Amino acid sequence: MLEQQLINGLTLGLVYALIAVGYTMVYGVIELINFAHGEVYMLGAFFCVTFISAFGIPLFPAIVLAMACCAALGMLIDRIAYKPLRKAPRLAALITAIGVSIFLQNLAMIIWGSRPMPFVRKAVPAIFDEVAFSFSDVSISWMQVFIYVVTMTMMIALSLIINKTRIGTAMRALAQNQTSAALMGINVDRVISFTFALGSSLGAMAGIMVAMYYNSMSAMMGYNAGVKAFAAAVLGGIGSVPGAMLGGIVLGIAETLGAGYISSEYRDGLGYAVMILVIIIRPSGLLGKAVGQKA
Repeated sequence: MLEQQLINGLTLGLVYALIAVGYTMVYGVIELINFAHGEVYMLGAFFCVTFISAFGIPLFPAIVLAMACCAALGMLIDRIAYKPLRKAPRLAALITAIGVSIFLQNLAMIIWGSRPMPFVRKAVPAIFDEVAFSFSDVSISWMQVFIYVVTMTMMIALSLIINKTRIGTAMRALAQNQTSAALMGINVDRVISFTFALGSSLGAMAGIMVAMYYNSMSAMMGYNAGVKAFAAAVLGGIGSVPGAMLGGIVLGIAETLGAGYISSEYRDGLGYAVMILVIIIRPSGLLGKAVGQKA
């Protein structure tokens, strides 16, 4: 039973990690907690279902289109809501982020309704419901394999973008010192927009996979997932991409083990209890580094 709980926790944790990366990338570049990121995750699922049901687009092209739409939405949110507040106190940007989150929630309710709705099951390959691997009392479905493969592929691609490309170098430069980066000729606004686009596309993919996995989606699904992903980012070390990945996995496994061995009613509280314990012992998070205030 423990092995099955660990497999389920890893599945959930990888989804949290994919969302948490969006939080930690934006924070690392401009030190902003983008609380609207959870709603981008939610809209990714709704965009995908709309493309499939309303336009008859197959699943995988619909996923790509939904990710592109969320990437564009991320850049739009930055340009409209955050860019005018670059020089404002951080509290102003934080309140704006909460406002954008609430606006997107209500917009989704107006367009798609407030009741939970299923994913378009006929568009999902039938093999996803079958068992891929089974040993002892542990079974792994093809849907879980799909989540593992997609998540790890995206994490590797993200690592390569950050560490091996010119735009990734610019992102790391901004994370070190935005003023110095601008003086060196880096287009700060363009790099920030790219960061929002990249993080939003990853969040959209996470929303689509969750909707497919649980066959359920709602306008409020982004709130809980966003809060948990933020907790995962803090747990791993806010601003650290590897930390966000590790934090998501630790939080997902903690929740699943708590639900399996204590009570499903307390799974959220147990996950947050693990986060609080780690932060008390190591305030910078699992992989975070204690640094001074930026100049």
